[in-house]
Amino acid sequence: MTKTKKPDFRPNDYVVYPAHGVGQIISIEEQEIAGLSLELFVISFEKDKMTLRVPTNKATEVGMRGLSSPDVVSKAMTTLKGKAKVKRAMWSRRAQEYEQKINSGDLIAIAEVVRDLHRTDDQREQSYSERQLYEAALERLTREVAAVSGVGETDAQKTVDAVLVGRAA
Repeated sequence: MTKTKKPDFRPNDYVVYPAHGVGQIISIEEQEIAGLSLELFVISFEKDKMTLRVPTNKATEVGMRGLSSPDVVSKAMTTLKGKAKVKRAMWSRRAQEYEQKINSGDLIAIAEVVRDLHRTDDQREQSYSERQLYEAALERLTREVAAVSGVGETDAQKTVDAVLVGRAA
C-alpha cells in the first residue's frame, strides 16, 4: 500500500468532490475496515442529503480539492460569456464528453458545458437528456460560485443567469 501525501483539509472546510460537487467536511474520524485502521474525511453534501467517507490518503487520488480561487471563478464566468461551441459529433458522443467534464470537478470545464448547452427563449427546445446535463452542470457551477463568494445559492444563480443572458444580448 503506497502512502500518498495527505491533503490539508480540516473540519468545516468546503471541498469539491468531482462526482458530487461541493460538500463540507464534518469531521475526520478513525474507522476500522477489514482489520485496517483508516483515517477518513466525513463529507456532507447537504443539498443531496448524502454523507461520504473518503480515506484521507486517497483524497487527492480521487480528485478531491479545495474550493476554486476567485480567479478561477472569474475565468469560469468569462468562459460563460464566450460563444457556444457545439461540435457536430453524434449526440451520444457529445453527451459522454459533457458528462466527463461535469464529473471532472474542473470549474472551467463545467462552465463550458453550461455555456454550450444554454438555450435562450428564441432557440430550439432542448431534449430531455440535454436539459438533464445542463441542469447538473449549472447546479455544480452555482454551488461552487456560491461557496467561493460566500453568497447564497440563489444569489449565485442570479449572477450566473445574468452572465448567460448578457451573452445573448
